[in-house]
Amino acid sequence: MRLYRVGLFTDVYFPNPNGVTTSVYLLLRELRRMGHEAWVIAPAHPEAPENEEGVVRVPSVAYPFYEGQQIALPSARHLPTELELVHTHTPLTLGVWGLRLARNKDLPHVSTFHTHYEKYAHYVPGLAFLDRYTGIVPRLAKAFYNRVEVVIAPTEPVRRLAEGYGIERPIRVIPTGIDNRLLEEAPLPSPSPWPEGKRRLITVGRLGKEKSFDVVLRAVARIAEEEDVFLVHIGEGPELPHLEALAWELGLAERVRFLGPVPYRRIGGYYRMAELFLFASETETQGLVVWEAQAMGVPVVAVGAEGVLEGVLDGKTGYLVPPKDHLALAARALELLKDEEKRRRFSLQARAFALERSAEAIAERIVAVYDEASEILRTEPRRLIFPFPRLPRSSLEDRPGGF
Repeated sequence: MRLYRVGLFTDVYFPNPNGVTTSVYLLLRELRRMGHEAWVIAPAHPEAPENEEGVVRVPSVAYPFYEGQQIALPSARHLPTELELVHTHTPLTLGVWGLRLARNKDLPHVSTFHTHYEKYAHYVPGLAFLDRYTGIVPRLAKAFYNRVEVVIAPTEPVRRLAEGYGIERPIRVIPTGIDNRLLEEAPLPSPSPWPEGKRRLITVGRLGKEKSFDVVLRAVARIAEEEDVFLVHIGEGPELPHLEALAWELGLAERVRFLGPVPYRRIGGYYRMAELFLFASETETQGLVVWEAQAMGVPVVAVGAEGVLEGVLDGKTGYLVPPKDHLALAARALELLKDEEKRRRFSLQARAFALERSAEAIAERIVAVYDEASEILRTEPRRLIFPFPRLPRSSLEDRPGGF
């Protein structure tokens, strides 16, 4: 096995907990365990942990429209070593820097297509409106990913999405790994966030509009009509005030706790205490938290959309329901809460299903992609790269005198 000096370029990383962060963290750890010299290249963050092994923080400034997000200001002096391969995880500032490094130094470039970018356009003022009329987001994504040797997609739906963008490079489907051992070894939370005697529901994720946690709250209000339930949410985000107000409006003030962020090394304890995981996001490319919950034996009731379609065995490890249908979400949750034998059977099946995605096995598959990318760069004629797309000129600009 060839060993690589590889840079993992990402615009999102700890202390921001999300699927991309977890994916990059686990890959870094496993690559280093295998003997590769792997480095995460990420924006500096005022709350970043100290003495991070294998992490280089690039100077950055705060992004005013996305709480907790930093915009990196990269330069070559921040590179930790002479890299042999570039693996980008975001097509943003650091992703573009990684692309330029790979191009200028003739390095193999692998990129993971992590998310459905149009559904996050509202975090850039005016971009969602602009994309509606120009299709600029998929055009930019196409321009970025067609410049790499190999694209990694975490699920088949994401592969189809990437192909729909017009991405013509080889696309390999490799899911994000699950750190079963770390989840199992996490201590149980003390005191418990669930009141004594309540049925224990959990949901995890960033509180953004695209995650549809309002659907989960409406489902819990319906469930509470028949079962004495309590929901714990782990995560943070800009929708927290709105969701707290909605919980109060629905009469859930005493049945919901927004716990805030929990360190990844501790989140397994919360999963293991829960009886049921609820999830309503329609934008997940893989639904990593769904896999984590099942790995800890927690059945899932979730919206059947995007990557979650591959993340739950409907009728065996949980249930999938139509998007935005809080009544269907509640009905399936009640079915499991009222039938303990079925819930326990689903729990065992969920654990067995999720354990197939160990972080070690996934890292080995990614290294095989690194080998493929290196061979493609060696044998393929250098491609003619066209400039990134520009917006069409306004007809007003063509008039004499302008505006």
